Amino acid sequence: MTYEEAAQWLRLHDRYLILTHKRPDGDTVGSAVGLCKGLRALGKTAWICPGLGETSLFTHYLEGCIAPEGYEPETVVSVDIAARGLFTQRGQVWLERGVDLAIDHHPSQEFFAKETCLDAGRGACGELVYDILTELGPVTAEMALPLYVAVSTDTGCFQYGNTTAATHRVAAALIETGIDVAALNKKHFRTKSWPRLQVERLITERMHRYDGGAVAVAPVGLSLMEEAGATEEDMEDIASFLGQIQGVETSVTIRELEDGSCKLSVRTAAGLNASAVCALLGGGGHAAAAGCTVAGTLEEAEAAIMQAIRQVQHG
Repeated sequence: MTYEEAAQWLRLHDRYLILTHKRPDGDTVGSAVGLCKGLRALGKTAWICPGLGETSLFTHYLEGCIAPEGYEPETVVSVDIAARGLFTQRGQVWLERGVDLAIDHHPSQEFFAKETCLDAGRGACGELVYDILTELGPVTAEMALPLYVAVSTDTGCFQYGNTTAATHRVAAALIETGIDVAALNKKHFRTKSWPRLQVERLITERMHRYDGGAVAVAPVGLSLMEEAGATEEDMEDIASFLGQIQGVETSVTIRELEDGSCKLSVRTAAGLNASAVCALLGGGGHAAAAGCTVAGTLEEAEAAIMQAIRQVQHG
């Protein structure tokens, strides 16, 4: 389904519930809020599924958009969700009942919905939501602000390899609505807490380097988090940190989780397909940025991801 077709489809339905992925980032939250407000501008009833687990960086954008208890939708739409395993606990209920439309930009999309609007060439799902909303009417500043958050955070403030000319055109159009991008950029890209700085220090001291420093792996255990005094509030986009080191072409951040598993985020350059690497461990994503979750210790997770990297490297 094209974005024009998705827009027409959205016109024909009502009473929306919008789903985002677990451990939500700026793209899924911004896309959901932008879509919610765009649908409301059409006179539709639209809410976002509660229980996101978002950090305080994104809670402000969700004000007035979280579905009230007992809300029963007629139409369920997911944004920025590529796989069944990425649904939140509450979202899983709606996945089982049936998702009506999935809007996504991941090439690893599993096509779990009845209808799918997919454009794997977009840098962020927020870009695709913007395209859809332009078909439905004028994009206001109220819609533009969360969409700018979506686009800017998923492209690392337009620094990552997924940034395209189209990304910049969308950002320019959003800025032209009058939103305060200086404040947004300061909040999301130029402010770090003291615990975050301690996390970065400890990662730098304890990371493991392979292939002459071209591959860097950062095991981030619960004990490291405790030592740094860090919480989830301090860990936004930590996966991009190692990629700032000169000579690093592939970076892996391994987060130890309370349930005994580990969440891995892989960022690559110079041709290694991160999605292919993570697919070997049940995950997915983009060619330059992907992730997966594996059972076991940090050491076991590191061994598994290095084996996957070697397998993709050697075909």
